[in-house]
Amino acid sequence: MPTAAERLIDFLAAQGIDRAFCVPGESYIALLDALHAHDGIDLVTCRSEGGAGFMAVADAKMTGRPGVVLVSRGPGACNASIAVHTAEQDAVPLILLVGQVEKRDLRRNAFQEIDYGRMFGGIAKWVGEATDPDQVPELIARAYAMAMQGVPGPVVLSLPEDVLAEPCAAPLLPATRAAPALPAPAEIAELAAMLRAAERPILLAGHAFDRPGGREALRAFAEAWQLPVAVSFRRQDLFPNGHALYAGDLGLRNPDAQRAAFAESDLVLALGTRLTDITTQGWTWPAPGQRLVHVCADPRFLGWLFPAELALPVDALALVAAVGSETAAAPASRATWTARLRALHVADTGIRPGQHNDGVAFAEVARRIGALATPDAIMTLDAGTFGAPFYRKVPWVPPQRLLAPVSGAMGFGVPAGVAAALRFPDRQVIAAVGDGGALMTAGEFAVAVARGVPLKLLLSDNGAYASIRIHQERAHPGRVSGTTLSNPDFVAWCGAFGVPVTRIDNEADLTRLAPALAAPGPAAIVVRTSLAAVLPVPARAAE
Repeated sequence: MPTAAERLIDFLAAQGIDRAFCVPGESYIALLDALHAHDGIDLVTCRSEGGAGFMAVADAKMTGRPGVVLVSRGPGACNASIAVHTAEQDAVPLILLVGQVEKRDLRRNAFQEIDYGRMFGGIAKWVGEATDPDQVPELIARAYAMAMQGVPGPVVLSLPEDVLAEPCAAPLLPATRAAPALPAPAEIAELAAMLRAAERPILLAGHAFDRPGGREALRAFAEAWQLPVAVSFRRQDLFPNGHALYAGDLGLRNPDAQRAAFAESDLVLALGTRLTDITTQGWTWPAPGQRLVHVCADPRFLGWLFPAELALPVDALALVAAVGSETAAAPASRATWTARLRALHVADTGIRPGQHNDGVAFAEVARRIGALATPDAIMTLDAGTFGAPFYRKVPWVPPQRLLAPVSGAMGFGVPAGVAAALRFPDRQVIAAVGDGGALMTAGEFAVAVARGVPLKLLLSDNGAYASIRIHQERAHPGRVSGTTLSNPDFVAWCGAFGVPVTRIDNEADLTRLAPALAAPGPAAIVVRTSLAAVLPVPARAAE
């Protein structure tokens, strides 16, 4: 008779899960044994649970299937919690499997015990716990369904180590795949009439299009109805940035002129987005009086602060497919509106020239990386100021992918790059990270080296937590506290992984980028980055 652990692994394999990430622990050793006997799932051993979780999040972004991460109880689960938060903020399906204390010790404050229902209840979509081996098939099927349905997100399954090792008589259950909710014909007709009449519409595209077929469906819909497209926070790769209909992204610091123009829209069509704070520019857009159509698969996110004339708890891809049955049309005046939005976006994509004595302006590095990126390149970004130019200065074009944490989690970039390179070893994969995040999880670069995947690590070294330093200089000019870093020799550190390292100290060295990116196998590029280039003007003078 199979064990509960074997039943669980068989279920994941039946759903097409072919990779899982872990830091090994004795509390789920039965799962490790089940994976050893199962050649259909590649187990990636990581150096930190946070890194393993980030890899699983990135893998889920690329496959559309839940990322799976295995961790031990207590400290392992705590370290992995950053990935659960990231998956929730990023609307990514994630299954966190936690080896728990033995069932006899549950709720007795045993060694490394945590009540995961209480710990993860505020950030996970669902938390389950097995107390009998025959419960495991039901629980893993429920976990999978919960991670995928509605707005995707993270689930947590607590698995006592003795329960995992016990025989399981319960049969393997099929996965429940809920059919996407469809709008009513009257709603489709109403939406089509609104689209035909709108002179100044904006299509705001969100997470729902970040799945296989989503980008193609979004482009076809926008072109058919001639709708200018803006993308939600850090989802620039959803729509070709060079397209005449691309109006930009909703980010942390949109230009005033662009925000003012968006506020003039006579119809905001928000598709597959939860309308969170950054995408809505601090809960200010859509502005009062603007007509809003809000489409989100989970009705919990409809009608919060933004009353919608038409609020549809349906799947965005199903909606655009259904609207395809209607005759597309647009007022002639819409072309002027679309051109205006496009011009405002283009005006914000240039690089301001400037020479700095403390290193290279990283915006110029980003611009050159964008020019050198292959048509199917994958760029993973950590959180930090160094990443800002990649969002607005690089013209992303699908199938290029931009994997960046909507949650703003530091430490995401390198693990995400490793996951991308493992998933697509024949594509160019570049992981960009600042010196603040580099020493958080860049040890996961060892996984890329061990597997021989051609990940290129791009490290920005400016000796500071620059994002916080910028805020600090604005709020408390000249009073630097807690934002200066004492870094190792990053060239030597990267070289210790046994990979070629390219060093860039000034703009003349930027010619080294092309051969470094083209070299086979894993490699590192260390850029001495100008802090003065990003600090507020009074602070620059003091540098």
